[in-house]
Amino acid sequence: METLFNKQCAGVNRQLAIDNWQLIKECYYQKSYFVLPIGYCLLLITILSSCSVSRSSFTPSKKYSPEQLDKDYAIFRGALEESHPGIYWYTPKDEMDSYFDWGKSQIKDSLNEEDFRKVLSYVISKINCGHTVTRSSKAFMSYRDTSNNKIFPLSLKIWPGNAEDTATVAANLFRKDTILTRGVVVKKIDNRPIETIIDTLCQYISSDGHNMTHKFQSLSNRGGFGAAFTSIYGQKENYFIDYLGKDGIEKSATIASYNPRTDTVNRIAISRFAKTTRAERKKQIMKATRSLRIDSMNNAAFMDLGSFGRSLKLKSFFRTSFKEMRRNGTKNLVVDVRGNGGGSVTNSTYLTKFIAGRKFKVADSLYATTRNSRYKKYIEGYFFNRFFMLFVTAKRKDGKYHFGYFERHYFDPKKKNHFDGNVYILTGGNSFSATTLFTQTVKPQDNVFVVGEETGGGAYGNTAWLIPDLTLPETGIRFRLPLFRLVIDKDIPKDGHGVQPEVVAMPTTEAIRRGADYKMDKVMELIRSRQ
Repeated sequence: METLFNKQCAGVNRQLAIDNWQLIKECYYQKSYFVLPIGYCLLLITILSSCSVSRSSFTPSKKYSPEQLDKDYAIFRGALEESHPGIYWYTPKDEMDSYFDWGKSQIKDSLNEEDFRKVLSYVISKINCGHTVTRSSKAFMSYRDTSNNKIFPLSLKIWPGNAEDTATVAANLFRKDTILTRGVVVKKIDNRPIETIIDTLCQYISSDGHNMTHKFQSLSNRGGFGAAFTSIYGQKENYFIDYLGKDGIEKSATIASYNPRTDTVNRIAISRFAKTTRAERKKQIMKATRSLRIDSMNNAAFMDLGSFGRSLKLKSFFRTSFKEMRRNGTKNLVVDVRGNGGGSVTNSTYLTKFIAGRKFKVADSLYATTRNSRYKKYIEGYFFNRFFMLFVTAKRKDGKYHFGYFERHYFDPKKKNHFDGNVYILTGGNSFSATTLFTQTVKPQDNVFVVGEETGGGAYGNTAWLIPDLTLPETGIRFRLPLFRLVIDKDIPKDGHGVQPEVVAMPTTEAIRRGADYKMDKVMELIRSRQ
């Protein structure tokens, strides 16, 4: 097991070396979430959980002594205080210190990995940085991928609103269930009010500033609520659900945990997916993650972008797409980034060039607070990251290490195949990181309309640039440690919110029940009203 982990770590470091060297040649580096479509994520999870792999020797109930936990916690706090450039951006130091002290006070006895990670997640969420999150140890991940764990069967759509519209069933893994169907409003789970549950779960979710849209969307993502709920409240064989019936009367039902191994439909889907070649699977994922559809009747093009990831060949996709739109005389472009968690700034900037009406910068300021760390032996790719920072940053009078190229450089819009028609950008709580940079840059234009909900990523700035993992030596728990702080536009308020839509399109219970795409419906209404 240890040998396998060493090989994996070595592979990661080699890839980091390649990536960083390529970025140095490009004069920038950005690292963020790579988001696959929900269907592929679920399928991959199911495949992993169904593989006939020998069970890991890891035991999730294994407890670590207070001495071991104290050591990990000291590294956790020390590294964040030393290197995180936005640790006090939204939370004053004295307040953050009290959260750190609270976390230390929870180590009174031995804890297993899950319980210790809950403490770390609660504390780290108080930094209010969506890129700073905890992750399970590799041993725990390996165990979970080969275990027989059951799943909370309901996916809920959660949004702020009146009491009846707090949480609505979006999907039920028990497809034959005729009671807890799509659109049913959930009031309680195991006698706990749903509002109390949501408030509790949000305490463990990181977001940029005071952005609640990202937290609600994280819980609304397929499987997100169930994973968070069972993590905090524990897994059970059965759950008691209080819900509103169609007659408006509160009723109760019992629903069992879902076992993916007994689902015949899932097994068939897995067998079909497994029969495809690696190249075919890659092609399928790429097609599902970025696509273009032309609607001649409405003189519109629909560009679906699930990620700005590096492996998606987005530059050639953008060139081909905008060329096709020019040839078709397309007047309306819908860019759907509701599920885009970010990726490469090179890719998001390249898309911006086709839409921007004037020169633009990626950032007003971009800097790190240090280029060295006392905790370097625990930080992924430390040598290459430090080499990169030495190469591209310079210390200024403020004591920060600035990435001057992006603070000074203006990018020119494309001339060839530039799009001058109306642009509608669909956003939501999953629109994060590089997606926020793209949206914030083009939003001020008269021909650009942001439709939907506020972005999950902060409008003022974020820490989405160079983000290695730090692995705690005793428990193996990992957390993401951002090294750069980026301010997109210094002239907008630092209010801790995402990019606000000009045309708001919020869910309703009726829309969820019908399976309606209410944001796309709003865009089509806008397009038709302008024709």
